[in-house]
Amino acid sequence: MSVKASVSISDQQDSFARKLVEDGRFASLSAVVQRGLELVREETELKDAELAVLRALLADRRAGEFLTIKESQSRIEEMLSAKKAGYGL
Repeated sequence: MSVKASVSISDQQDSFARKLVEDGRFASLSAVVQRGLELVREETELKDAELAVLRALLADRRAGEFLTIKESQSRIEEMLSAKKAGYGL
């Protein structure tokens, strides 16, 4: 289904879109606008998905174990010592 809509674009945008049509990259000005909207939709969906993943990660972190600075430093030192030992240092 196709819906007609009236949109306003700048002179620069109009020139660019018309050049794309003239160069044969798009069949019409409508096709240029449709592609632009599709790109915005894809970008929006990607950002929404990334945000959902980050929110889930933060929720997992909040639900997890919290360490004091001293405990954290101790664990880091243990990991570094184990790595160094693995390399014979």
